[in-house]
Amino acid sequence: MQVIQTILIALICAASLSSVFFSFRSRRSMDAVLKGLYAARMNISMGFMLIFIAVIQMTMFTGSTVRVIVGSVLLCLGAFNLFAGLRNHASFQRLLAERGVNS
Repeated sequence: MQVIQTILIALICAASLSSVFFSFRSRRSMDAVLKGLYAARMNISMGFMLIFIAVIQMTMFTGSTVRVIVGSVLLCLGAFNLFAGLRNHASFQRLLAERGVNS
């Protein structure tokens, strides 16, 4: 159990750092398509981070009603962020590919 918890904490840290990295890249980018692409990657990272936090909340500690509710909310938010990020990433990737062909 301790190994799984350590792996999940490492994944949370990696997803958090990735989210911060793509947030800075998104804010500093002058190109609108790249800005959207980096924002989508930030959402994907944030979605994974929230899902990993929810897994820790729901499995690693004794189950109380509040923990299960908080874990469920985090799981839903993470799934929504992941879905929205993947959808936006596909859209901006397509725009970037079209621009590369047209220019």
